[in-house]
Amino acid sequence: MSAILVAYATGEGQTAAVADRVGAVLEARGHTVDVVDLAEETPDVDPYDAVVVGSSIHYGRHGKRVRRFVRGRREALAAMPTAFFQLSLASADTSNDGVAEAAGYVEAFLDATDWHPDRIAQFGGALRYSQYGFLKRLLMRQIVRDSLPEADPSGDTEYTDWDEVEAFANDVGAFVEGRLGVTPSVADERVE
Repeated sequence: MSAILVAYATGEGQTAAVADRVGAVLEARGHTVDVVDLAEETPDVDPYDAVVVGSSIHYGRHGKRVRRFVRGRREALAAMPTAFFQLSLASADTSNDGVAEAAGYVEAFLDATDWHPDRIAQFGGALRYSQYGFLKRLLMRQIVRDSLPEADPSGDTEYTDWDEVEAFANDVGAFVEGRLGVTPSVADERVE
């Protein structure tokens, strides 16, 4: 099968959890997968047949590490199957405003990096009040008051739809397999 890199940057850990699930689904399909936190290392993409990049949105932007990673490997990424996933609270807001805001973040990232991934997904992130300092907690309460009124300001709330994450990972796996002409050893298996 194929060697796939899942590289990500995370704030409070939700993007890491999604990257791990994407990696597990791809492994269940028979691929060799490395899931790498860009805060810990900056991997070379040359040994891989495909690359998946994941990023969270903080203060309206993707992390610097993800932007640098993609910009520095733009040519290599253009020559292989690639995918991008984004986590944001805007994606948790299913109103037209939320959908448009989340799509705007993706568009701005792709414009800034001049990258054109083959597959793109947007997932709801998480509110981690337990990990925020006083000021960030206040700011986050202000931000989500109107768009996510069901958020519990005294606890943590997860908005990630794990079925969507697995569907995305299976779509990426199928795309890579089709593009590279390989057959999955186990197709569309649900990962727990």
